Amino acid sequence: MKSTPNDNIVFRDIDKSAALATTVCKKLHKLERYCGDIIHSRVVLEAPHQHKTKGRHFRASLELAISGNSVTISSEHESIHRAVNDTFASAERCLKQRGERKKTRRHQALHEHESEIAEELN
Repeated sequence: MKSTPNDNIVFRDIDKSAALATTVCKKLHKLERYCGDIIHSRVVLEAPHQHKTKGRHFRASLELAISGNSVTISSEHESIHRAVNDTFASAERCLKQRGERKKTRRHQALHEHESEIAEELN
C-alpha cells in the first residue's frame, strides 16, 4: 500500500483509540496478502445512530482504491470491534474472489493462446 495507514483512519462521533487504530492497521496490511495493487485505503469508524430504543450502534466503512476500480464495504454492529472485524472479513472475501477471477482469466487467455499456436502448427 502506498499511503500511510494511520492517516487514513477517521473516527466520527467516537473517541480515538490507539488500540483500535493498531488493529485496523494490522488488518489493512493483512489485506495486502490478497491484493498487492491497493493504491489507497480509507477506514471510517463512526457511531451514526443515537436511538434510545436500539441502543448504540457502530459502523465501520472501508474504501479501497485498487488499480482498475474501487471497493467500498461497510458493516454495522453494537460493538465497534465486531463491526471492524465484519468489514475486514468481507473485504478479505471480496479480494480473494477478485484474485480468483483474475487467475481464471489468465488461465483462459493462456489456454486460448496455446490453442492458437497448436492450430498454426497443424
